[in-house]
Amino acid sequence: MENEKLTKIIEVARLYYQLDYSQQEIAKKLNVSRPTVSRLLKQAKDTGIVEIKIHNPVEAGEVLTECLKEKYGLKEVIIAPTAEYDSTLVKRHLGEVAANYLNQIVKDDDLIATSWGTTVYELATKLKPKPVKNTTVVQLNGGVSHSETKTYASEIIHLFGEAFNTQTFLLPLPAIVDHIVVKQAIEADRHINHILDLGKKANIAIFSVGTPVVDSVLLKAEYFSKEDQHLIQSKAVGEICSRFFDKNGEICVENLNNRTIGIELDDLAKKDKSILVAGGSKKLKAIYGALKGNYANVLITDEQTANLLIEMDE
Repeated sequence: MENEKLTKIIEVARLYYQLDYSQQEIAKKLNVSRPTVSRLLKQAKDTGIVEIKIHNPVEAGEVLTECLKEKYGLKEVIIAPTAEYDSTLVKRHLGEVAANYLNQIVKDDDLIATSWGTTVYELATKLKPKPVKNTTVVQLNGGVSHSETKTYASEIIHLFGEAFNTQTFLLPLPAIVDHIVVKQAIEADRHINHILDLGKKANIAIFSVGTPVVDSVLLKAEYFSKEDQHLIQSKAVGEICSRFFDKNGEICVENLNNRTIGIELDDLAKKDKSILVAGGSKKLKAIYGALKGNYANVLITDEQTANLLIEMDE
């Protein structure tokens, strides 16, 4: 191709694609006809001078979703398209997405079990009213009675009950007790045993993950001896329902686990919908450990965390 013609094609392409000139404006500027401009633009594409690529965020999200499902053996993955890195804002976005998902799937006769914490609370505040019949909401695990940080245990159950216009059951107990015999005595109570059994039988479970950092709710609640704290911080990457696990999802402080009141993590994996709602870089290892342990079959997370989960182990 002659240099003069090549220069003309490049000039037309730059005006049109980079400077947003219309074809009519280019024709006037270069003193040529509009069909000539159109022909030069076609030649720019045909010769490879101009390449047009369409980046479809929906398609990219679908690919990421399928990769996560395959890698971690999940039934469903919902990715919240957020560019936020602030953990509070991430929780709000996840809460909204998770609430919409829950509103879609909850139906008559469902037995819904929830954990407590700020992420699940964000979800609960965004639930829309959906009256259903014979549906029950129950708390999955014991709470924390003396904490500087609110756990929202009772508020979450109340909000779920209001949204689905249904019966609710709180578990008004500490998450962890000092001795296994105390736990056994508590769980032997007929009323407590009934609530724990409801949590075990629930077909839908909603929970998040905590991290074993110094300022976590559980570590600040004075439940643990110094030896317990050392074991937690040296072995654990996260906790679900006050049960601590390592990077492979294995329970890593057995003595502590035996004193914990609430659902066993193995029982979470048996739910029709075991929904983990969590995101943010600070929780990456905890989410990874939870998925390696197969405790969730539905994951709701943010886009950055989803991409990082794909890269784990690689």
